Amino acid sequence: WETLAALRASGKGQLKYWRREEDILEGCISPLELSSYAGLALDRMVDQSAQETKPSRSSVPEESTPLTNQSPCPEVTSAGHSSPPSSAETNGDLSPWEMEQEISAAVKPSKLTQVEGCIRMYEEIHRLKAQQRLRKWQEQQEKMVRAAYDLASEQLKRFDELRELKQHQEFQDLKEVLEKSSKEAQGQQEKLKEEHRHRAKVLNLKLREAEQQRQRQEELERLRKEEGQERLRRLYSIQEEVLQLNQQIDPNYRHKDLPRIDLSAYSNRGNQICGLVSGLIRTTSEREFPSQADVASTERALQEMRGLISSMQQEIAAALEEKRRREEEEEREKQKSLLKKEQMKAQAPAPAQQAGGKQQKEGLQVKADESTMQWYQQLQDAAEQCVASFSGLSNCEGNNEVKKIKAELQKAATIPVSQISRISGSKLREIFDKIDNLLSGRSVQSGGRAVSVTQHPQALDFVFYKLAEKFVRQGEEEVASHHDAAFPIAVVASGIWEIHPRVGDLFLAHLHKKCPYSVPFYPALKEGTSMEEYQRMLGYQVKDSMVEEQDNFLKRMSGMIRLYAALIQLRWPYGDQQGTHPHGLSYGWRWLAQMVNMEPLADVTATLLFDFLEVCGNALMRQYRVQFWKIMLLLQEEYVPRIEAITSSGQMGSLIRLKQFVQKCIQEKKICLPTGALQPAFWKS
Repeated sequence: WETLAALRASGKGQLKYWRREEDILEGCISPLELSSYAGLALDRMVDQSAQETKPSRSSVPEESTPLTNQSPCPEVTSAGHSSPPSSAETNGDLSPWEMEQEISAAVKPSKLTQVEGCIRMYEEIHRLKAQQRLRKWQEQQEKMVRAAYDLASEQLKRFDELRELKQHQEFQDLKEVLEKSSKEAQGQQEKLKEEHRHRAKVLNLKLREAEQQRQRQEELERLRKEEGQERLRRLYSIQEEVLQLNQQIDPNYRHKDLPRIDLSAYSNRGNQICGLVSGLIRTTSEREFPSQADVASTERALQEMRGLISSMQQEIAAALEEKRRREEEEEREKQKSLLKKEQMKAQAPAPAQQAGGKQQKEGLQVKADESTMQWYQQLQDAAEQCVASFSGLSNCEGNNEVKKIKAELQKAATIPVSQISRISGSKLREIFDKIDNLLSGRSVQSGGRAVSVTQHPQALDFVFYKLAEKFVRQGEEEVASHHDAAFPIAVVASGIWEIHPRVGDLFLAHLHKKCPYSVPFYPALKEGTSMEEYQRMLGYQVKDSMVEEQDNFLKRMSGMIRLYAALIQLRWPYGDQQGTHPHGLSYGWRWLAQMVNMEPLADVTATLLFDFLEVCGNALMRQYRVQFWKIMLLLQEEYVPRIEAITSSGQMGSLIRLKQFVQKCIQEKKICLPTGALQPAFWKS
């Protein structure tokens, strides 16, 4: 015990160590056992006790007793462990120090047993202290956990309170903003309502005024329309009467029993009056209703026509009277010699022919030449025969296969023509080759399928007809809108015409039917022909008894004449240049000569002459030279004044263009190339 006390009082013994939780728990749980140093301590103690007992044996041997025979020593286990004293078990409630004192007083073993018991007591005391410290540490940890939990709960409560306060403040702020904006919106809405009421009052006043004004205008418009319709009916009745009177002139024009009289002047003047009336009606139709001045003009024309008929009838009556008198004289002179009769018969027609020639010069033709009309009729007959030749392909309502072939053939013939443009010469050549292959019986691609005229016996005639029709329609539509498109379309049509002449004949037939002025030919109104049919014969489009406007009519005629003028001067550059043009400049020269030898029509003649000369004038000038300039002088000096005499104030546009064009060409002594003409560089692109 002195050793232990000394160790406890030493510097190291006074150090306090804080063991880890694992060490504390291990000290409480692990069983008690002697230290590894207990054996060394016991050996030293045994040696010392042996040395001390040697002198005492000699003096008092009976008192010495072996260490092993001492009964107070506790039992030692085979493992070297000794069981703790029973007093330690019974006195567990004592403090470690009191327990130590009690055990030391109760047991008085030898030094070996004493050391071992002290060690066991020290370890037990150490274990009890460890348990006590563990309980204290657990209590501290529980207190710390409870304190941390309480602190976290309080902080969470404060956070929730702060969040609720913030939300409440934000809600109050938002509520205030909404109330403020609502008040502002209500105020603004009140202002808008007030302004709306004010504007509604103003608009109601204006609407009432506008309604009253509209009613007044409708009443005026109704009266104007009634008056206009009445004047229009009057114009139509006058036109009908004029046309009927003009028909009375035409049969008398062919009167063969009056050798001394020529009634062509009456016929010419009658046609001029009919043209003047028709022009007035077309002009007024563009203005919706004719004016009183128009009605007065047509009435004057009607009076003139009546006067013309009266004069003609008087002249015919006088001529018949003269003829009757001459026949009586010839009857009285029958006894004269045959030679004298022959001389009189030879001399009688001569003055008549001279007078007729002079009259014909003063009053131009109103009809085309007989040869021209025969040519026109032959072309129309050929077109009708072509239509009849593919009637089986046209009337294919019940046969879906034939109908499909017809649709594919029509697309293959018309789509390439629609693709003709001034993009490049190579593209134009591809289109030409595609059309040529189709007409030559070779297969072409159309819509992703192979198409050929060998698919049906009547396919070739059908393709010829549709191709020619498409060329004319391109002139009517595309060239009418874009004048420079006439040249690429014309050069392809010319090349196809050279290889496939039937296409050219059908092209002319379609052109003459849609534009009779390209013959030139002025259709006459025949007895029994309705006005709608007559308008169609003149080239007008009539739909639902409504005749197209004059501007649109002139635009279509202009497009077709421009295409015709381009075609007669162009040839396909990759074709046979040794041959002649199938329809060359000679036909254009003939058309121009016939036009200036016929009575002009208001608005139409000036438009067609200007378009034809602008496109084809340069080629005709280089071909016919002096003769061409003679026609130009004739136009300036005689024909343009004739057109001006029958042109009304609303139809002066085309006349002014023609007049200025002719004057410019004569002054400069040249005619420039037309805009859009194909140059050699185009075919290299």
